[in-house]
Order: sequence, then structure tokens, then C-alpha cells
Amino acid sequence: MVYPRDVKSVVCEGHGEADVLRVVETAAPVVSGRFVRVAVRAAGLNRADLLQRRGLYPPPPGAPAGLGLECAGLVDEIGEGVRAVRPGDRVMGLVAGGGQSELVAVHEGSLLAAPEHLGDAEAGAFPEVFLTAYLNLFLLGGLEPDATALVHGGSGGVGTAAIALATEAGARVLVTAGSDERCRRCRELGAALAVNYRDGDFVPAVLEATEGRGVEVVLDCVGGAYLEPNLRVLAPDGALVVIGLGGGRTGELDLARMLTRRLRVIGSTLRALSDERKETIVASFRGRFGAALAAGRLRPVIDRVYPMDRVAEAHRRLASGEAFGKVVLSVP
Repeated sequence: MVYPRDVKSVVCEGHGEADVLRVVETAAPVVSGRFVRVAVRAAGLNRADLLQRRGLYPPPPGAPAGLGLECAGLVDEIGEGVRAVRPGDRVMGLVAGGGQSELVAVHEGSLLAAPEHLGDAEAGAFPEVFLTAYLNLFLLGGLEPDATALVHGGSGGVGTAAIALATEAGARVLVTAGSDERCRRCRELGAALAVNYRDGDFVPAVLEATEGRGVEVVLDCVGGAYLEPNLRVLAPDGALVVIGLGGGRTGELDLARMLTRRLRVIGSTLRALSDERKETIVASFRGRFGAALAAGRLRPVIDRVYPMDRVAEAHRRLASGEAFGKVVLSVP
């Protein structure tokens, strides 16, 4: 393909509400070594983008300043060290920033082949949420078949991916969500229990569903406000994995409960990990769930797709709390 020197990318002109977003021309990335240039067809929108827009989640050092942590498209050019893909391959992958652009540089270790049965929007919405759910439920949380996980925010991108992965792995998954309708849809996706957190404390319902034992893993995007109740629903030797701070950054920790029940509290982010660590996670995911992906048993739930020049509308949709699953940008 032949591209002009500049390509269109989503950036923030300052920090604040969605009106700071712009689609501007930026320099096309140049790739070398093990980096691949991808001509993007779709890019998922994540809550990290909302935080970055507000100045609360800056890109890691050396990452592009533009928005976007995942993308899908066709390989346009490869560095001299690339062995796994070739120009023209259809791929989807993780980036630390800049994924919402016509062209993006991606380390080959952060790429997955995009199956033919996934549309562009589905492929663009897949990497961040499925790899986040995989890392935190399985690699860090140690979720095993026949075990039970509690996933907060079950109707979001990571939540719906977590339901799919846990179900595929033979585990039981319980979720919280913000309305009866969202809970119903989560159960349709495979959740054994869905609790409307607006109705009150989720702890009694979770303990009843597990006959008082509790769950082996909690995947939490809320943070401080849920710290104490999360520990109350953990089974002995269980793990609480915190991936978000929507309910605050501090909370009270009952160390006696942790000691007597041998509990683990783990903080986790995927974005800032090195290319080498991401490559290990992607390879592990491919080994465990690659067949399910190829067979069509794993696919993201798409809420809405917006053209890239309507990125402000996409941000408002995700920030509204009304989206179920993923909001995606299509790239011309």
C-alpha cells in the first residue's frame, strides 16, 4: 500500500471532556526490528482512553501520545526482525498508545491472527479486553476449571470477555452489573449469577450461590469501595485482582482475614508491561485459548461502532454507562 507521509490519528488537545478530542494528521510510523506496521480498520475504545483524555492515565514512557490500546487491520510493512507475520496478513493486537490511527506500529509479539469469522469491529475490540481478562483471571488469579470467579462490571468489555473465557475454561462465573436488564444479558452470555449492585450489597448473594464458601478469584474494576466486601466473598487461598479504581483508590484492609484465609490481593495493569512480557502473555493465551478463538467460540460483544471522525460521540457513549460490551471506532 502507498500512504501519504501523514496519517489521521485521534489525539487530545488538552485534557477534559470529549470536546478536546481531535482527528489530526500525524507522521506515519516507521518500523524496524520486530515491529510491524498495521493499516488499521478498527480500534476498540476502552476506559483507559477516557482516563487519558481527562489527564488521569498518561501513556507509558516512549509510547505514542495518541489514544487507543488495541487495533485490527492488515499488515502493511514489517521490520527486518519480524518472522511471524507477512504483509497482507489480517491481525489484531495490543499497543501502549496510538491504536486509533490509520497506521500504527505494533510489536509482533503483541499480535494475534484475526480469524476470518471476526468482522473488523470484533477484531478491533478483541485484544485489550480478552488479554486483560486472561492475564488477571488465569495467570495472576489462578482460576482453574470447576472453580468460581466473581467479576465486577460484568456488562463491560472486560466483563463480557471474562464471562466468555471462564465459561470456555469450565469455570463458573458470577458477575455484578448496574441494572436488571444488564444482569439478564450477562446470564445469557453464561454467567451463573448476576447481581444488580444498585439493589445493595452483593456479598449475601455471592455467598448463597457458593453455599458459604466464597469464590476463588475476584476480578475487580471498582477498587477502594469494594475492598472489604471483596475479601468477605473470597474462599480460602483466594485471590483478589484489582484492575481499576472506579470506586476510589483507598480502602480498609482486614489483615486478620487475609492471614487466616491465606488471601492474596494483586494490583494489575496490562498497558505498561514491556513488549517481552506482553509477548509471553499473548503466547500463553494463544496456547490455551487459540483453538477456541479459531473455532469461533470467543468473540467480543459489540455495543456500537462509530467512524473515527465521530470519536467524541463514542467517548460519550462509553462514559454514559449505557454501553453493553465494547464501543469501537472504524477507521477508513
